[in-house]
Amino acid sequence: MEVLMTCLLSIWVVWGALGSTVHLHKTNDQDGRCIYSFTVPSANEASCPSPDETVTALQALQRESNAQRVELESARARLGLLENLVDQLHGSQAARGSSLSVMGLLRREVDSLKREQAQRDSQVSKLEATISDLLQDKSGLEEAKRQLEEEKTELERRLESSSQETARLRASQCTQTGEAPSGDSLQGSREVSKWDMENLDYQEMKSELTEVPASHLFPENPSPSIPGTEAADTGCGMLVWVGEPVTFRKAETIAGKYGVWMKDAEPVTPYTHETTWRVDTVGTDIRQVFEYENTDQFIKGYPSKVHVLPRSMESTGAVVYQGSLYFQRRKSRILAKYNLKTEVVEVQKELPSAGYHGQFPYSWGGYTDIDLAIDELGLWAIYSTAEVRGAIVLSKLEPETLEIEQTWETNIRKQSVANAFMICGSLYTISSYSSPEASVNFVYHTSTGTSSPLNIRFENRYRYSSMVDYNPAERKLLAWDNFHMVAYDVKLSKM
Repeated sequence: MEVLMTCLLSIWVVWGALGSTVHLHKTNDQDGRCIYSFTVPSANEASCPSPDETVTALQALQRESNAQRVELESARARLGLLENLVDQLHGSQAARGSSLSVMGLLRREVDSLKREQAQRDSQVSKLEATISDLLQDKSGLEEAKRQLEEEKTELERRLESSSQETARLRASQCTQTGEAPSGDSLQGSREVSKWDMENLDYQEMKSELTEVPASHLFPENPSPSIPGTEAADTGCGMLVWVGEPVTFRKAETIAGKYGVWMKDAEPVTPYTHETTWRVDTVGTDIRQVFEYENTDQFIKGYPSKVHVLPRSMESTGAVVYQGSLYFQRRKSRILAKYNLKTEVVEVQKELPSAGYHGQFPYSWGGYTDIDLAIDELGLWAIYSTAEVRGAIVLSKLEPETLEIEQTWETNIRKQSVANAFMICGSLYTISSYSSPEASVNFVYHTSTGTSSPLNIRFENRYRYSSMVDYNPAERKLLAWDNFHMVAYDVKLSKM
């Protein structure tokens, strides 16, 4: 029986190893018993092994099975280790995700700090630029102050010299007082107007000494309101009376000691007769033009717009006419037309041979070599040249092109008068820029090419008139008197 079980076990092992190559046979023996037999082809053996060999093979198979079991346990152990590693890996990824979240927050905070730093840097840059501008403004104001101090010193010196010269001239002329007829007085004034004015010490004194009493031209009238000759309400005429100054406002800074304020006598849309412009002219880079919608806003100091000119302008000779600002470019004899609506310089034209930047100014100085003016006839330029030795030259200009239409040479020395303006094609000059009892002392008629002395009272209320212009639409003189913007009513006689 044991042998049979051993055989059967061997057969089962072989069956498991060889699969379908084992054949089972079942038959009865002679005694009628069932006999099982197996046929197993062997690849290597020609005959069946003995029972001992079968046991050996079975033991080898058991050892192999044990080895496989050990390997399986080892694999299970390794699998457990791998599962632990996987769990640790998942934990590491979670921690890493948390770390990444923290890192993201840190990066956002750093970006925010960088943006704040950039804003601070921008603010610092703006502050530095503002400080630089303020320093430049300070430098400009200091330069203006220095120039004013020099002018003050020069004026004091001239005043002292003028006083001495006045005393000398009065002493030399006192014996001739009252002897010369009115014709001689007229001739004397013409001769005086041709004096050599190279020495500026005598400018102010000469303009006052050459005045001729108004009785030589018009009846005397002590009343300051209406002259003896009635003025025409409309049309052109000759100036016979200037009213007292009416103050509109005062400049706020040192830059407004000198200046020019203007209205357009022939406005174009969008401007009106009430639109007002103002320029403070103390400084080396005059570009700002303040625009006011009406006189009330001008008085209150509320500009509706500030123009910044592409080129610096020179002194107080600018005018506004037909919607454009006409001005002289700094340190140049070039005139410019600036369209106030489009804010574009449309025309630039040189004024031939004109003196500029202190060559032939008015007696108060201020680089007033070229003075533009408006009257009933249009646009004018008042200036001088070396060819006429400082006498006033008048040129009628074409507003669109700034071409010269016609030119007149007068016998009035430009540096002997304080200011000048045009009315109805005639040039009028003012004797003094500082005397409270100054006068309109000469007139030159372009229609006849002749000049005449006048004595029409003109008050410098604030003792330093740096600009006087005529507005034909309002029939007023607009002036800038020592920070103050003032206006004078005028009366004209019938032609």
